[in-house]
Amino acid sequence: MVWTALQKYSSMFVTFIGGIILARLLTPYDYGCIGMLSIFIVLAESFIDGGFGSALIQKKNPTQEDYSTIFYWNLGMAALMYAILFFSAPAIAKFYDIPLLCDVLRVQGLILFIYAFNLVQRNQLRKNLNFKLLSIVTITTSIISLGVTIVMAYSGFGVWALVTSNLISAAIPSIVFWFFIKWRPIWTFSIQSFKEMFSFGMYMFLTHLVNRFAGKLTHLIIGKVFSPTVLGYYSKAGGVEYLASTSVSSVVSQVTYPVYAQIQDDKVAMGSMIKKFTGAVAYITFPMMFILILIAKPLFVLLYSDRWLQSVPYFQVLCLIGLSECLQSVNTQTIAAIGKSKTMFLWALIKRTTGLVIIIGGLHLWGMKGLLSGVVAYNWGSYFVNIGLVSKYIGYKWSQQLLDLLPIGVISVSIALITFLCGYFLELNIYLDGLFKAFIYIVLYIVCSIVFQPRSYKDAISVIPEKYLVWKKCKK
Repeated sequence: MVWTALQKYSSMFVTFIGGIILARLLTPYDYGCIGMLSIFIVLAESFIDGGFGSALIQKKNPTQEDYSTIFYWNLGMAALMYAILFFSAPAIAKFYDIPLLCDVLRVQGLILFIYAFNLVQRNQLRKNLNFKLLSIVTITTSIISLGVTIVMAYSGFGVWALVTSNLISAAIPSIVFWFFIKWRPIWTFSIQSFKEMFSFGMYMFLTHLVNRFAGKLTHLIIGKVFSPTVLGYYSKAGGVEYLASTSVSSVVSQVTYPVYAQIQDDKVAMGSMIKKFTGAVAYITFPMMFILILIAKPLFVLLYSDRWLQSVPYFQVLCLIGLSECLQSVNTQTIAAIGKSKTMFLWALIKRTTGLVIIIGGLHLWGMKGLLSGVVAYNWGSYFVNIGLVSKYIGYKWSQQLLDLLPIGVISVSIALITFLCGYFLELNIYLDGLFKAFIYIVLYIVCSIVFQPRSYKDAISVIPEKYLVWKKCKK
């Protein structure tokens, strides 16, 4: 957990600083162009993995034949997916009416081969809980990639700076893992091994495919219905929100899935872990999201300049979505860990189809506001479905999970309202207003935590080793 946290927060810091610099060197149009193509890249990546990465982690004792079979499958699918992207690139560029996208997609698509080349090694590290090497490589890669991207953006390469950044971010880990991990594929492709993992991996693949496609479908709709510039504002808002909402949950989820897989037969232990980690994640991310909603305008002006002010309302809405997303991964991974991949797929299909209808309906009735409202409704609906599945298969009842989270939810919302009213009546300048709101919220949140001691507060404290809790040392 420590190494994963170091990786996540170091990468976040580098990405955050890079975003500030690049926002002044690149335009919303540049970000919008990359955002338009993201749906095609993530779909292709989903086909390459095919759910077999999750299958390798879920399987208790994978063999050399298993690893080699998946390795050759990944390479074969990478070649097929790149060929499809290469020949469909002109049609995609015509769909958006932006000729530049043809060449951009063909170059960006090379990332598929790099991704396929190191997928097995990356999953071996995760399965063995070797997050130290993963962390070191990720941090180093982020720094190098950022440096190259800034130089290219400053030199006027525009969207190609972002394309190069993506390729470098994929290439460096691939090279390092290949030379530092002793595993090498053997010349075999086992049909039996493929079938065995396909029974689990197929549904994980379909679930992943549906989720990745639906997750990027909003970008496709905005890019087509509105413009690359509007999509650029939305993408920037989404990128900042993603850094915040996943800053804690992604650290937890990277570690919990392989651990869940090891204790998949002990539902009591899994339920206890879900309860503790959900509470800890909520305690940290809830106030973070509300603070960001309150200080969104001064934050964007300070970091990215007035050019990006149109991202603010998108960002505030996406923070409401982040409240649900930060809780979901801790729940959904347990369903995969116990082998219920088919159930995950069926519910993912139902959720995403319903969500698409809601989003398109909102867009048709109220334009961009309706689309955003649909996205909020879909994400919170998905959360309730996910905790229902945990209730059924793990035994941690959905009603109990909501009751456990209710106190911290009430505290977070109440403090947000008080903070907003204080700032509203004081009428400070934009930067003092942001500082004042953040300070008031943090102070009130800490006081309420100590006075009322909600379960989420206790869960967050229990995750921290006692030797790091200074006040407990003082009591002793």
